[in-house]
Amino acid sequence: MLLGTMVTLPTAATAEILADIGFDWLFLDAEHGSLEYSDIQHILQTVRDQVACMVRLPAASEVPIKKVLDLGAAGIIAPQVNTAAQAREVVRWARYAPEGNRGVGLGRAQGYGMHFSDYLAKANHEVAVLVQAEHIDAVENIEAIARVEGVDGIMLGPYDLSASLDKMGQLNHPTVIDAIDRITHACRSEGMPLGCFGVTVEAVRPYMQKGYQLILAGADTMHLGNAAMHMLSELKASRTGSR
Repeated sequence: MLLGTMVTLPTAATAEILADIGFDWLFLDAEHGSLEYSDIQHILQTVRDQVACMVRLPAASEVPIKKVLDLGAAGIIAPQVNTAAQAREVVRWARYAPEGNRGVGLGRAQGYGMHFSDYLAKANHEVAVLVQAEHIDAVENIEAIARVEGVDGIMLGPYDLSASLDKMGQLNHPTVIDAIDRITHACRSEGMPLGCFGVTVEAVRPYMQKGYQLILAGADTMHLGNAAMHMLSELKASRTGSR
């Protein structure tokens, strides 16, 4: 089981602090966060040797996939993948021929061209391809998605999933639970690794108990805000007590 957290701030120092703490992996959010490609490169240059960095793409399409992989990410997380056909396209764009159709670049991942042959020899085996199941359409097609060759894992998106079921944030609603259970069962049946995001330890603990392998808890902004609020609360209590 690998424990990770989300990076949304475009500052390498934030990622460096989280890497130094000892997380197994970092989830760089280029979908909802403000991270641009230059920010991702800076973060990877800073922490790539310390911790695996997976990048959630702004879209499950060819250009973001090849740009992020050429920057040297350990892998990609493709959002809103709702069919097996979409999953196969993501794999195709992330793998070099003959396993796929990834474009040939000479970026940071390839040593700016100086280590291209070495990278080419190992990239198809080492680069991780994850897809997100975060919509009722993905649930309806999850058995086929879980069988797509080249998909290395499926990340459950419980909050967007609940929204697609008209149960926004109601993760304990029976309809949402049934959808999550179907994803879990389908992936287990195919031996497909599973991941899940939660804003707190309490939110991800049930998935840890279910044997999910990729645990993603909290985000850099939340860690900063929660720690600051806790300290400020203690300061205010001390100020009151000193009067």
